[in-house]
Amino acid sequence: MKKMLLLAALVLGVVLLPAGCGGTGTTKVRLNEVTHSVFYAPQYVALGQGFFKEEGLEIELTNGQGADKVMTAVLSGQSDIGLAGPEASIYVYNEGKEDYAVVFAQLTKRDGSFLMGRKAEPDFQWSSLRGKNIIGGRKGGVPEMTLEYVLKKNGLVPGKDVEVDTSVQFALMAGAFTGGQGDYVTLFEPTASLLEKEGKGYILASIGRESGEIPYTAYFAKKSYIEKNKAVIQKFTNAIYKGQLWVDSHTPEEVAKVLMPYFPDTDEGILTTVAKRYKEQDAWNKDPVLKKESLDLLQKVMQEADQLKEKAPYDKIVDTSYAESAMKNIRK
Repeated sequence: MKKMLLLAALVLGVVLLPAGCGGTGTTKVRLNEVTHSVFYAPQYVALGQGFFKEEGLEIELTNGQGADKVMTAVLSGQSDIGLAGPEASIYVYNEGKEDYAVVFAQLTKRDGSFLMGRKAEPDFQWSSLRGKNIIGGRKGGVPEMTLEYVLKKNGLVPGKDVEVDTSVQFALMAGAFTGGQGDYVTLFEPTASLLEKEGKGYILASIGRESGEIPYTAYFAKKSYIEKNKAVIQKFTNAIYKGQLWVDSHTPEEVAKVLMPYFPDTDEGILTTVAKRYKEQDAWNKDPVLKKESLDLLQKVMQEADQLKEKAPYDKIVDTSYAESAMKNIRK
């Protein structure tokens, strides 16, 4: 019965957290994540191991299903904190919005998606994509821009050598692919492994391994929210850092066990495989600091994708003070 309730909540876009994540004397934080993925394991570990509870926080977790939707929820006050690509904060700042979103903690440092095809290709080469169609996600989103960056890196020009379909919403990409659209698709875990297990697709390459390090997903909030809730932001960052340390010091099998309540329709074996895959490609930050050189690389990728005319200043849209304080005060 509990599993059925959790599955229903996931469909509605709200995750009902396991018992112990709330209680009297706690501060409620409405967190909106860009998608529900094992890619964000340190966050679920922080929830499952009670690190948010230790900090006096109760997390209400919502699946925004896209960075643009997450940012809209944060700016409108429907959510307190967003988890998405830092590009969302760059766009908002460049629009001239006075109460723009500030990034205060980084979670992942590589693209977490995988290129999938309709058949197994043990000797896959990027040149095989020439003349093909890839479902790549929303134009201007980090997943789509990173894909274009990798394609160019491998000698393929999007729109000329290979078509990247940006018409499919992020949450509908897997369904579009299994429904016959496109030759290839990029998907996050555990969706990619579940499709492979069902024989509906085959993982061919890691986009993150090809792209190199990039600030892929980070936490942000409106400037006004941070100014009024400095203690909450610090406590939130502390919990995330504890989750990062825990994931870094534990095995994929141990990580998978903690993740199970958050992915009830995924068996432990797949969760272990996925956790091992992300660990091997060094996808997770070991601390929450978003460095200037990382943001510079992201903005370079955005410019190469023709999605950014002017770079946003690092010292305006990133505040590392909370991450640095967490690292100083929390023992490894």
